[in-house]
Amino acid sequence: MRAFIFPGQGSQAVGMGQALAAASPAAREVFGEVDEALGQNLSRLMAEGPADELTLTENAQPAIMANAIATLRVLEKEGGVRLADKADVVAGHSLGEYTALCAAGAFDLATTARLLKLRGQAMQAAVPVGEGGMAALLGADLAKAQAIAAAAAEGDVCTVANDNDPSQVVISGTKAAIDRAIAIAKDHGAKRGIALPVSAPFHCSLMQPAADAMAAALADAAIAAPLVPVYANVLAAPVSDPDTIRRLLVEQVTGMVRWRESVLALTDAGVTDFVEFGGKVLGPMVKRISPDANAISIVSMDDIEALLKAL
Repeated sequence: MRAFIFPGQGSQAVGMGQALAAASPAAREVFGEVDEALGQNLSRLMAEGPADELTLTENAQPAIMANAIATLRVLEKEGGVRLADKADVVAGHSLGEYTALCAAGAFDLATTARLLKLRGQAMQAAVPVGEGGMAALLGADLAKAQAIAAAAAEGDVCTVANDNDPSQVVISGTKAAIDRAIAIAKDHGAKRGIALPVSAPFHCSLMQPAADAMAAALADAAIAAPLVPVYANVLAAPVSDPDTIRRLLVEQVTGMVRWRESVLALTDAGVTDFVEFGGKVLGPMVKRISPDANAISIVSMDDIEALLKAL
């Protein structure tokens, strides 16, 4: 069994998609459609920067999605591959769940781009800059991270945001609580805590205003049943029902990204091969979670051609 997987925020970089667009009409078509949907020349920002503007969450989220879908579309249109024939399931990390839903036909591309633009804007607006923060706890599993977050909270919000793999968990909350968590991380058995360069505290209760904004937007969004099951971040389990997908995407804004559990659930379900599109982040995570799995990352035309031979 094979899973197609899609990365989340942090995988953006100036120049992303540029070589793909130069080589492939299918990729250019994706970038053009996203630009049109947003009324913004996002593809130029992706190609040329500046980096600080691309990193803004309202730009990074649709950009990462567009890059991943462009990579997939080259495989599909120029390689003659149908996702439903080659992938048994799809999954994505945080915003990557939207990419996975788009890949599986639950959302059209324009809708996905607009939802992610709004999601980025709403997340940024939910907490004033400087009041929230996130930190990666290295060498900490979920239980250690939860203990660190609880000890650091002191009445503030401080919770696990991303359970990424057995050696890296990300926490989110008020800046004061995150600073305390970094300071006590080693005392609780982590190797260290590192503040992340993010503009808002994602995946915690401080994001409730963004969840409300997404609930309103998703209520009006057309969602089709996906071609293959999508593993939802907040459940670490497959979903196919459009109304369930809608509800879980709202919960995802404030909920924990259960990526480690999702990969374990996928392997338990029989998935042996993981193919990451548009980044090189999730493939290594998969190997740390499930060392026996085959995991590859597809970002270039050479990667696509190699994958075509392997499929």
